[in-house]
Amino acid sequence: MSQSLRRIALIVAVATALSKVAGLVRQQVIAAAFGVGLAYDAYNYAYVLPGFLLILLGGINGPFHSAMVSVLARRPRAEGAHVLAAINTLVGAGLIGVTVLLFVFADPLITLVGPGLDGPRHAIAVLQLRWMAPMALFAGLIGLGFGALNAADEFWLPSVSPLLSSVAVIVGLGILWWQLGPAIALPEQALLGGAVLAGTTLLGAILQWLIQLPALAKQGLHKFQLVWDWHHPGVKEVLQVMGPATLSSGMLQINVFTDLFFASGIVGAAAGLGYANLLVQTPLGLLSNALLVPLLPVFARLTAPEDRPELIGRIRQGLMLSSASMLPLGGLMVALAGPIVALIYERGAFDATAAALVGGLLMAYGVGMPAYLGRDVLVRVFYALGDGTTPFRFSMAGIGLNVAFDWTLVGGPTPWGLQLPALNFGAPGLVLATVAVNVITCLGLLLALQRRLGGMPLRAWARDSLLLLLAALLGSLAAWGLSVGIVWPANLWGRLVECGFASGVGLLAYGLVASAAGVPEVRDLALQLRRKLPGGG
Repeated sequence: MSQSLRRIALIVAVATALSKVAGLVRQQVIAAAFGVGLAYDAYNYAYVLPGFLLILLGGINGPFHSAMVSVLARRPRAEGAHVLAAINTLVGAGLIGVTVLLFVFADPLITLVGPGLDGPRHAIAVLQLRWMAPMALFAGLIGLGFGALNAADEFWLPSVSPLLSSVAVIVGLGILWWQLGPAIALPEQALLGGAVLAGTTLLGAILQWLIQLPALAKQGLHKFQLVWDWHHPGVKEVLQVMGPATLSSGMLQINVFTDLFFASGIVGAAAGLGYANLLVQTPLGLLSNALLVPLLPVFARLTAPEDRPELIGRIRQGLMLSSASMLPLGGLMVALAGPIVALIYERGAFDATAAALVGGLLMAYGVGMPAYLGRDVLVRVFYALGDGTTPFRFSMAGIGLNVAFDWTLVGGPTPWGLQLPALNFGAPGLVLATVAVNVITCLGLLLALQRRLGGMPLRAWARDSLLLLLAALLGSLAAWGLSVGIVWPANLWGRLVECGFASGVGLLAYGLVASAAGVPEVRDLALQLRRKLPGGG
């Protein structure tokens, strides 16, 4: 099983890496074209609803994907096509209605999400939301289809398919740049630029759906017909997991709406959040997919009472590997935020002021990276156990906490104008509020799982996690010291060398300290790496 998991993780990691690199290039193109100007700032408000649905319903490890994997991995392959067709029919009918609602009520929805937007940004966002409304339907079909493919041990295509969305946006903006040149960033071109950005985003979602159809047919999972059968046992089981899981994940995404509500009074904050989030999601998405995609079917197959010890071992493996990867990466995000943002984005319309805004946000995101992935590991264990209700309850509580933390750290618009609290962190406070919610949620889910399973050595896990945290702190301090202690050339190659060298030394220091601390997962990983090296045996 370990060999199989490593093979799957490698396939997913390579495919996801290609998608993330394409996503990073896409974001660089957007930054060069629009900076934090009208078109992209408005896009972040327009994208929040269709993007929420694409992540919620269509994303790898999302509720639709997880429900299909959890159920089909335990059922005969022959039932898969019928179950998928029935779920597609039921979900598709509902999402067509959602598409219509997004299109018709685009204006009041943008007002709800961004009450502080000025007239031009509001108008552009309304247009963009109407362009992207059909993404609601395609998001559901993407998530269900890729979940079925993962259950059939097809991992490459689902992980690499987001590359198509990035390519669509890059090509669309490239054509627009060819037509307008540097004028693409002018305010009078913001409406056209915003429309192209939204239209190519929709095209990318359509391509993601189309590319899965031949693979489903090859696996015998595709029925191009309507199937109204909600009484089938497999369909019932999928719906039983999918309902609470969708609500739970939806509650997490509502926190994005909350953050944008509070961000609408801060000029450029929404665009800054988009740029910083992409930098975090590139490594986070890569490691998340490489870890969770192979582990979710394993969790689902270890739910019998006699498999409890092995399930607990796999939970430990998931949590410790997430901590071992996220802690050093988060530390580097904090230590090297300025050079990283300058290297990736600072060109074209993206100036030093924009870099300073995004750098502060990236530092805040780096603090919370371990909690993001740890929460996802725990949620997938509950899904595998057929329990979507417990994560949903924690997500509901998280909404209230997020509002309270946002108000405490940022303040926000009210009928009496913008109100700022005494403790005002500005835009980074929005990220820190989400970090606090994720940490509390992780602890709550872990304690709930302990009550349900018993026998989880939480003290030993906490001790090893603290050792990894200490190693990450030392590694990030080493990287920061090199960054500020040496005068690096202020050009592309100088920043590239600065980020690469400082990160390499920081990761080396982290690896040495973590290995010396005796954390089993890190020790085993270091042993495998030594064996891969020439002369390592």
